[in-house]
Amino acid sequence: MGTQQYRLKGLTGLPVAEGQMQEAEVEGIEGGAVLLLNSQGKTHAVSPKCTHYGAPLKNGVLSSDGRLTCPWHGACFNVSSGDVEDAPALDPIAKFPIHERDGAVFIEGDEKTIKNSRAALKTSCANPSQQEKVVVVGGGSAATGAVLELRKQGFTGTVTVLGDESNALYDRTKLSKAYITDPAAVRWYAPEFYKDASINVNHDSVTSIDFANKTVHTESGSSEAYTKLILASGGTPKYLPLPGLRAGELQNVYVVRNLDHTNAIMSALGEQSKKVVIVGSSFIGMESANCLAGKKHDVTVIGMEQEPCEAVFGTKVGSIFRALLEKNGVKFQMSATVDKATPASSNPSSAGAVHLKDGATLPADVVILGVGVAPATTYLQGSKGGPSLLKDGSVETNEYFEVKDVSDVYAVGDIATYPYKGAKVRIEHWNVAQNAGRTAAKHIAGTKGIKPFVPVFWSALGAQLRYCGNTTPSGGYDDVIIQGETDVSKGVSWAAFYCKGEEVIAVASMMKDPIMVKSSELMRRGRMVKKSDITGGVDRLLEAKL
Repeated sequence: MGTQQYRLKGLTGLPVAEGQMQEAEVEGIEGGAVLLLNSQGKTHAVSPKCTHYGAPLKNGVLSSDGRLTCPWHGACFNVSSGDVEDAPALDPIAKFPIHERDGAVFIEGDEKTIKNSRAALKTSCANPSQQEKVVVVGGGSAATGAVLELRKQGFTGTVTVLGDESNALYDRTKLSKAYITDPAAVRWYAPEFYKDASINVNHDSVTSIDFANKTVHTESGSSEAYTKLILASGGTPKYLPLPGLRAGELQNVYVVRNLDHTNAIMSALGEQSKKVVIVGSSFIGMESANCLAGKKHDVTVIGMEQEPCEAVFGTKVGSIFRALLEKNGVKFQMSATVDKATPASSNPSSAGAVHLKDGATLPADVVILGVGVAPATTYLQGSKGGPSLLKDGSVETNEYFEVKDVSDVYAVGDIATYPYKGAKVRIEHWNVAQNAGRTAAKHIAGTKGIKPFVPVFWSALGAQLRYCGNTTPSGGYDDVIIQGETDVSKGVSWAAFYCKGEEVIAVASMMKDPIMVKSSELMRRGRMVKKSDITGGVDRLLEAKL
């Protein structure tokens, strides 16, 4: 059935005032609904759910410049077009013409679109031009954002992705949070989607780049010429230079970065409860602990910090994370230093225990290392005419992610060090990578008015964590103000405001939506409340005009 008019249940007129939102049921469609909102004096009818993970957009934030922000993970949509403006959503929300007639309100649409709560992403490109050739190195979040945005912006040249994973362009965030093993459960689109968009996705590792002649060389012996190059090769998970914890030394010592890793770990764990030792108390280690404890394994986390995630969030908030995971059965060895892993007595090729410097021994059936990633840029070393790598192995860029001193080359995602609030930062967040890819693509396509984005991050640490801003640039923060309930036994519901002087530079929250996304939008528009505004509570933030 094609487009037709549907009545909105219970409405006799458009009751939505400027800046307000209201969800309405669509008569005649089981489960059908739309979100009505008023932006700049005009009422719009749009899909009611975020196209990322289905969050109810009525609980999000509507800005006066016509942006609708998801309350969960910060995806932003343009209410006039439905288009995605910020990660992590890929598909736009649907827009429906709206009419008042005979004391009722109607929308125009088709049943499938209304039920799906999304519009189709328009990326189709037949017979691409050979005059312009974009090659993307990598297959993660940044690459996904780049290739889709290129087509969305009307780029008609060739687009080629060169990734070292057999399953490129998928939702990597589900690996450490849920230990998904099925490629179909994490892929964004079926292969036919990329074929229709003339996006060539190749499983082939890049070995070197001839920047002078604009040619990328791969492990298979092939080469790809480019007019524009996007380096989006991501990060390489680190092992430890310690006995038993070096790469390939013992069979059951793992890192977590791709589907091969989660498949190997879940296969080693099997159906019975196992002893899991996780080295590292930052995001990957903590998410892994939270997930695997939920699968009834005996999990111990080793951290060098006083509290988990302390480097980003400090000890006060880190102690909340620890308490949440302890409630789920996770054990912690904090302020600890790993000495080595030793083989199991029953199998000398596998680890049987992890030893600490203080003499403690932790028996282990499986060891997982969550000790960070290094920029995956080894293929750039010695490349002809290429960029100079920074000390950490990353690539310096400008605000459009153009590589310094190398023409027609962009670096995005985990390998990019870019300017943010007067500092040069490298941020390993999914949203940052995807938004960086979008920014580079827009610049290549000649899009005008490209604006910077605010870093947004989320995690699963016994409760859903939301975070925006950045605590690391220009000396970090000098105070943190926590509002709400932090006692795990009572049920957490809090927001933490990281301040430098009077400026709030970052916000973290659990069970306090939409405080994080309201803060990110205020930061984006230069209207973020001051430290003195939130010392007595969050009312001034929630009341602040966007």
